[in-house]
Amino acid sequence: MESQRIPVGRKRRRPTRAGTVLSEERIVSAALELVEAPGTSAFTVRRLGEALGCDPSAVYRYFANTDAVLLAVADRLIGDSLEGFTPGDDWVASLRDFATRVHRSVLSHPRLAAISTARVTAGPAERRAVDTGIGILLGAGFAPPEAVRLYFAFIDTVLAHAALDARVRDLTEAQRGQEGLAWRDVYGNLPADDYPHVHAVRAHLPGGAHSAFPDTLDLLLAQFEARLA
Repeated sequence: MESQRIPVGRKRRRPTRAGTVLSEERIVSAALELVEAPGTSAFTVRRLGEALGCDPSAVYRYFANTDAVLLAVADRLIGDSLEGFTPGDDWVASLRDFATRVHRSVLSHPRLAAISTARVTAGPAERRAVDTGIGILLGAGFAPPEAVRLYFAFIDTVLAHAALDARVRDLTEAQRGQEGLAWRDVYGNLPADDYPHVHAVRAHLPGGAHSAFPDTLDLLLAQFEARLA
């Protein structure tokens, strides 16, 4: 993302017609509000210019294109999710806190899940996050090659579950209701002759949309502990 930045000399320093002096931070904040506004359609620089009260071309003094803006927004969310996070002496607890923060952030911004979970921003917040995560594993005693490998297994697992859970959260009320009916009325009543295993555990099936993230995180961290031992 650094290669998409525009030289400082070309940036606008006079106020827009709305009285706002543009900056990267102001553009990112406006973009985040625009993407999350209910009822809005596809994100465009034209709409962003309208929200900022400036000609859309002014945005290009800071970002090369809409993709660069959205990557900067995703990087902002990474920074927000880990604000105040400090790894402690318990490396497992630190990774759990790290994972929970990232997962919660993605669920708070489901419309940005596709970018915040599948793209590499290379921004300052992501760089700090990667350094922090690998640092936790190095501090736990993992050798450098394994620390890197396990970090990617860790963060990709967290982001994959976050993307899935964000998509489920973005379902309509009717769609979520259909999920519950499927588990209760279909899977809960499958005949034992045809589906013996599901029938045997029917009392333990979820009653609706269910996130496997907590269980997956427990299993993953337990495996990390076992590898270190």
